[in-house]
Amino acid sequence: MAVNVYNTNVTTENLSRHEILAWVNDSLHANFTKIEDLSSGAAYCQFMEILFPVSIGRVKLKKVKFTTRLEHEYIGNFKVLQEAFDRAGVEKVIPVERLIKGRFQDNFEFVQWFKKFFDANFDGHEYDPVGQREGQDLGPNPGGKGPSAKQAIAAPPKQSQISRVAKPAAPKPAAAAPTTMQAPRPVAAPAAAAAPPAHKAVTNNGRANSNNVKAGAGGDSQEIQKLTSQINELRTTIDGLEKERDFYFNKLREIEMVCQGDEFEGNPLQPKVLEILYATEDGFDVPESDASDF
Repeated sequence: MAVNVYNTNVTTENLSRHEILAWVNDSLHANFTKIEDLSSGAAYCQFMEILFPVSIGRVKLKKVKFTTRLEHEYIGNFKVLQEAFDRAGVEKVIPVERLIKGRFQDNFEFVQWFKKFFDANFDGHEYDPVGQREGQDLGPNPGGKGPSAKQAIAAPPKQSQISRVAKPAAPKPAAAAPTTMQAPRPVAAPAAAAAPPAHKAVTNNGRANSNNVKAGAGGDSQEIQKLTSQINELRTTIDGLEKERDFYFNKLREIEMVCQGDEFEGNPLQPKVLEILYATEDGFDVPESDASDF
């Protein structure tokens, strides 16, 4: 029977979205690029096959759609997962309707819980994820880069070593911590570097050497493409950080509203919770625009 896990959303040991994706991709030899991609439910089905082979088995695993982008097939995957939960004695109720919508917050909360659940139940045995799903790709990028089917997960110790992802180090105290995170400034695309003047090699008949001109233009074009690719990667990272920031800010705002509500009035925890919410680091002054919000 499974070891059930509860209330993992309040622990300080939760991993970031990058570490979660690294753990999933490394453990299952998958190609997931964002948390929302886990909304298909396929990864969870294979994780359950790792933890409790009897709960799914090869017959059920063959029913899982590993590369689907269709919502009704997502539902089928989660149906397989829920049946596996029932057989293994997992008490968690899967919020299928919320997960299949592909929203970051819902899927991030569920995968955080599942990571804790996996760590509590994994016994460290070796497992060949690609071979078990008969060579099928897993993730939104079929045919993407990933380990071969012959590779297997190295048998790790009990405590979540399957991921080969180090737990995040404790954050260093910041000199100034604002009450609310400021949105990252948009990354401005650097101006295209001015092409160096092409030295026209004059031939005997007075015409420029066209080969030299083309070679110079080709080098500039490659540099521009490289810079554009870097800018796009930065924008993708910023978008993800903004979603993560908004997610946690909304959680804190909901806690604040509960504490300020009439139903919480007189509760001995109210002053302590509000003190934590409004606490600042030494040397930090709350901006007037932020202070007025409270």
